Amino acid sequence: MPKTFTPYLVLCAVHLVLLETGPDWSITATKALLMPLLALGVVLAARRARPEPLETPWLLLAAIGLSWAGDVALSFPGMFVVGLGAFLLAHVAYISVFVRMPGGRRRPPAWTLVYVVWFAGFIALLGPHTGALLVPVALYGLVLGLMATFAAAHGRVMAIGGALFVVSDSVLGLGRFLPGYEFAPLGFDLHDLTVMGTYLAAQLLISLGVLAALRAAARSSRAPGRPVGATAP
Repeated sequence: MPKTFTPYLVLCAVHLVLLETGPDWSITATKALLMPLLALGVVLAARRARPEPLETPWLLLAAIGLSWAGDVALSFPGMFVVGLGAFLLAHVAYISVFVRMPGGRRRPPAWTLVYVVWFAGFIALLGPHTGALLVPVALYGLVLGLMATFAAAHGRVMAIGGALFVVSDSVLGLGRFLPGYEFAPLGFDLHDLTVMGTYLAAQLLISLGVLAALRAAARSSRAPGRPVGATAP
């Protein structure tokens, strides 16, 4: 892992501890700094790689920036729809990253059909309790599942990142919409820790996977006798 992500990892650890110890203002403040530090790590790592195509790192940064907007919005009461919209656009940006990456037209593995089952269960379980938000929540779930499916086409690291994003948002949705969720086994005392832990890991793994693919493509394009932009067989 590039050392450029060390500040992000340190702040992730601090934020996760604060989720259990407070105070609330420190949780909000550290959450607002997480995605900027991830973006900084991406920028510094991408500068070394000189990746092709050049627009891919910018799309990755756009996805991280939209995620930051969603983080900030969800930190305040009454901003759920704004946060949902920001994350919806973030997932669209991630999908754009995946299809523009070297080998971006790969077919997702067969196991990603599990996301079809997940989406059906997601709507069946939460749909009756979403009220006027049914359509936006369903649209969000569809785009989230597509993002995870496209991510899985680029290897294990990104597949795990996409899956963790689904886990994070699924737990968040349960806490938001499912009646009686707070009385479920575990309480769910670890709700916030689970949501943020899986989310932060997902963002990091996706970023690392994209950067690794771009570095590999850059090395291949600079190899003797190989045309610029060509990929390894």
